[in-house]
Amino acid sequence: MLIDTHTHLDSYKFDEDRAEVIERARAAGVETLINVGFNRETIPSTMALAEQHEFIYAVVGWHPVDSIDMRPEDLDWIASLCDHKKVVAIGEIGLDYHWDTSPKDVQQRVFREQIRLALDKRMPIVIHNRDAHEDVVHILKEENAKAVGGVMHCFSGSWETAKQCLDMNFYISFGGPVTFQNARVPKEVLRQVPLDRILIETDSPYLAPHPYRGKRNESAYVRLVAETAAEITGKTVEEIAKITSENAKKCFNIS
Repeated sequence: MLIDTHTHLDSYKFDEDRAEVIERARAAGVETLINVGFNRETIPSTMALAEQHEFIYAVVGWHPVDSIDMRPEDLDWIASLCDHKKVVAIGEIGLDYHWDTSPKDVQQRVFREQIRLALDKRMPIVIHNRDAHEDVVHILKEENAKAVGGVMHCFSGSWETAKQCLDMNFYISFGGPVTFQNARVPKEVLRQVPLDRILIETDSPYLAPHPYRGKRNESAYVRLVAETAAEITGKTVEEIAKITSENAKKCFNIS
């Protein structure tokens, strides 16, 4: 049985066939879905999904791209949701220097505020990192994020960066890009990450794996990520499914 540790099933891209997408995921052996709400619009829809389905859990936080829109009451809102039985982490939080939508200083402030909230709530964090490896690692270290750990979502950095994150109690999560034929660095990183620190995800509807690259992604395709991970690590798909599911349950404290 598989766990998709990062999906956005509440996306408008699933409005016409969300039930069928969920059914296909279950048919593909996905036992648990972790849906991520990351702003004022997607947090309520993520919570609704988690409350509607026993096998869907919620991660809530404020995405760095939307940092400029975050108000103090939004942080209070996230704090209150952390007490909900289906909320398993704070995220996706971090830094995104690719999209020029929120100033870097604002992103960094909002990132730090949410790490501090996670420390207060004793909850893991899910990290979004795009073109900001050095600053992400620096802030995680400075804010003592090691005390709660979490997930480096859809990891795209080097092995050197991965090692620093592993040392801070983070799991390294791989998504569709690791299946791409030209994904030399992600494959090398996956080969070196200890098996007990690997997670798999889809980030659907984004980043569909080969052979669906460029199309809408969905949670059923997490099996394709598992197949690539099995090939790289020399394990069977069943072994990778068991290993990564146990890792996810430990990380998110899911029984």
